[in-house]
Amino acid sequence: MDLHLTNAQATAEERAAVDSLLGAPDSSWHGAQRLGADTRSASNGHAGSQRHRLLPVLHALHNRIGWISPGAINYASLRLDIAPAEVHGVASFYGMFSLTERPAVVAHVCDDIACLTRGADKLCADLEKKLGAAGSPCAGGRATWQRSQCLGLCERAPAALVSAAGVKHQERVLAPASADSVASLINEAVAGRMPAAPDELSIQLSVPQAEKQNGSALRLLQRIGHGDAASLADYQRLGGYEGLRKAIALGAEGTLRELSASKLLGRGGAAFPTAKKWEALFLQRNLLQEDFRRAHYVICNADESEPGTFKDRILMEGDPFAVLEGMTIAGFVTGATKGFIYLRGEYPLAAERVQHAIDIANNNNFLGKNLLSKSFDFNIEIRRGAGAYICGEETALFNSIEGYRGEPRNKPPFPTQAGLFRQPTAVNNVETLVNVPGIIREGGAAYAKLGTENSAGTRLFCLCGHIARPGVYEIAMGSTLRQLIELAGGVAGSGKLQAVLLGGAAGAFMAPKELDTPLTFEGTRSIGATLGSGVVMLFDDSVDLRRILLRIASFFRNETCGQCVPCRVGVTRQEEALQRLIAAKPLGSAAQELNLIREMAQAMRDASICGLGQTAASALESALQRWSLFA
Repeated sequence: MDLHLTNAQATAEERAAVDSLLGAPDSSWHGAQRLGADTRSASNGHAGSQRHRLLPVLHALHNRIGWISPGAINYASLRLDIAPAEVHGVASFYGMFSLTERPAVVAHVCDDIACLTRGADKLCADLEKKLGAAGSPCAGGRATWQRSQCLGLCERAPAALVSAAGVKHQERVLAPASADSVASLINEAVAGRMPAAPDELSIQLSVPQAEKQNGSALRLLQRIGHGDAASLADYQRLGGYEGLRKAIALGAEGTLRELSASKLLGRGGAAFPTAKKWEALFLQRNLLQEDFRRAHYVICNADESEPGTFKDRILMEGDPFAVLEGMTIAGFVTGATKGFIYLRGEYPLAAERVQHAIDIANNNNFLGKNLLSKSFDFNIEIRRGAGAYICGEETALFNSIEGYRGEPRNKPPFPTQAGLFRQPTAVNNVETLVNVPGIIREGGAAYAKLGTENSAGTRLFCLCGHIARPGVYEIAMGSTLRQLIELAGGVAGSGKLQAVLLGGAAGAFMAPKELDTPLTFEGTRSIGATLGSGVVMLFDDSVDLRRILLRIASFFRNETCGQCVPCRVGVTRQEEALQRLIAAKPLGSAAQELNLIREMAQAMRDASICGLGQTAASALESALQRWSLFA
């Protein structure tokens, strides 16, 4: 792509898609026709940037047309004052965006590891017979289907997501999916009759615990299935916004004391103390005079793209006001007046539910200016990702919101010093934030009594694969893996457990003899595993673990941002080595090939910029330690 504008012109529909988001262009510099004198001035050498709106603009184009053309790139460049090569570089970074023409209706069919255990191979084979090869036109050339990486619907696998571009862009998930249901939904979408999103029942089925109790024993899942997720009145009836009211009464320092007493550690995988993160922004806010205070931001990291993870989706779909309340308390404590929810692009229902909750909260003084009639302002905006696992890394997420490729930054500086727009920023994932209102409402000491000394509270786990009752489960930290599996009905499939993947693709495999390991940060660490994103994926003895490892290696190869050499080269060579071992064509002996894999893993751990490269070989190495897969 050129640094300058090419001759490609945007269509009227492409212009309308961009203008619907940005408004009409005000000069020829920004896409309007030139009529007489058309000048502009710049302060500090810059004409003023709207670059942070690039990702929403690309979504608007893709949702309207179904792909992003060179003419559309030119028009987006004019409207946002960004070089076309920069726009192209960002658009090409994300897996959900197509830069080549394709039909308006696309079915994305997951063939990742959770769906593989639940019939994804058969689903794709049936679709090939029914609709033709993946990527080929179907439905009279007006649609196509393609294989996809994890869609975050693992508890209802196999899964598909059908997207229909147009003036009224629509998306619908199918889970579990069959070839007939996918083909039927494609035909409905082509005819302009995309069915509505699923009702509350589908969310309740993803929380099996809600069927057996009234929610009293649950903390994070207590409201799901016991009230209307779209109703502010129901949320308040079940304790909603009591935590925020108490936080305001306690003041920022008092709220921080309660949070510190709770011993809450982050639930996104890194397990950093939440109170320390917020305190860093609180102290900066108070150290400077009011006229010189820097803007502070709160970000909810809702881009859970780890294969096998879906707990944050369930919380956003089933209890969206709790996410907003947790963020608002964070804003109050840290001095932030703006929050962003960076939401995974493959979650259409979560986006709809959370946006509805934001609108309702704004209309009822739970967001906006003088919130709850206090001298406290806080607003929340959703930014949807577009299919990039790396954007779950907090600094890559900053770059994505700012309109750049989602490439991680070097640390230091850390986000609490220089985060979004280089301002102090607190980043927490959905589960962490949903914990906060209850902690403040009931007191930090009460929360700390749950779990263990070093792993306080409850934790959500995503059970999928060969499990009898897949779904999200909430248990006290310290329960064993065996107890959790029994709570979910035990092993499904053949009934004979071969392995458990704990923590996701960046986690570790565990053998059946390790099921009595306590699910705590320290307990899993002692056996070389991690709680990670809360994935608990079971594999019965019919599964070829070598194929699962290859699929994980393929995932990391596809998801590396390519910025640093150890990761970019390492994940590619790792996959190639696995392919050779599976084909019984190693370089030298199998032992030499395995040693090469271990050396590459160490290099990635030591020299990669971010956690993706540092953990890309974790699952593979854990499997090689526990089983002789290539003897």
